[in-house]
Amino acid sequence: MERIVNKSKTFKDAEEWDILQHIRMRPEERQAAATRLRERVYGTDVPDVRETQKRK
Repeated sequence: MERIVNKSKTFKDAEEWDILQHIRMRPEERQAAATRLRERVYGTDVPDVRETQKRK
């Protein structure tokens, strides 16, 4: 994913640009960004929540 920088004069302009940038992303790009963010915050050796709960 290519990094893009945008300078806005107002908060409203920055918010509109941010929303448009998210809309223009393909689903694969969104998933890749979410994965990278999750790994950056929680690391790569985190157990899956679904596997930690026992089913009845």
